Amino acid sequence: MGRVQVETSIAAAPARAFDAARDIGLHVQTQADAGERAIAGVTTGLIGLGEEVTFEARHFGLRLRHRSRITVFEPPTRFVDEMVEGAFASFVHEHRFEPDPSLHPAGTRMIDTLELRAPLGWLGRLAEWLFLDAYLRRLLARRALDLKAYLEAEAASSA
Repeated sequence: MGRVQVETSIAAAPARAFDAARDIGLHVQTQADAGERAIAGVTTGLIGLGEEVTFEARHFGLRLRHRSRITVFEPPTRFVDEMVEGAFASFVHEHRFEPDPSLHPAGTRMIDTLELRAPLGWLGRLAEWLFLDAYLRRLLARRALDLKAYLEAEAASSA
């Protein structure tokens, strides 16, 4: 099973970062490079406990669909989305938001932890080791930086 973790410090309050991370429109914006779009379930606004969204995007030259459900919802500190249907054998993404006192006046340490298992048994495990974990780490890091830029610009414009 692959495990990917990305930590990002954001000069915005944890509650605001929590909401931004579950905003479907913002998610689509941060994944524009993959041509991602929400096609079913909650397709706009903020997703919450028990709700599902299906995204379609291009990865590895393939058009893939990924349907996930919010299975844990603890505002403003944590939520978890789990794949219901998609290309993986399993895919669980935990989003955590902790106060970061090093950032003044309010700051957040956003921690994305992704636990996944590729399909196809040992071939899938080999793919995880060779390229999949690194690809997903880059994807999460890029999304986190885009969220950071959005939130910090928003905070600067309201100051």
